[in-house]
Amino acid sequence: MKTTSIGRSAEAAVADYLKQNGFTILDKNWRTRWCEIDVIAKKDNAVYFIEVKYRASESQGSGFEYIGPNKLRQLTFASNFWTTQNNWNDDYRIIGAEVTGLNFENIELIEIN
Repeated sequence: MKTTSIGRSAEAAVADYLKQNGFTILDKNWRTRWCEIDVIAKKDNAVYFIEVKYRASESQGSGFEYIGPNKLRQLTFASNFWTTQNNWNDDYRIIGAEVTGLNFENIELIEIN
């Protein structure tokens, strides 16, 4: 399986997980010329911008380790861009989603902003 299709499968697994936990998926692979967000979801009065990281096993290290200062700046810029473009003035959060396992079965979320 190619890296792009693995990433899309991990993003789809996260979107399914979020739906099962009461979130509404607003967009997947949202992109502009300047930025991108893997999954955008809403629950209650908050929008969640989710960066998805996949690892086949924990021996590769945590996916969260790959969300460093540069990626966080990019996510902050992208979330601000989206909120401005969509006139969103309520609460929003930036979340990291780590997906592990050959069948994308293990999903962990952490707030990263």
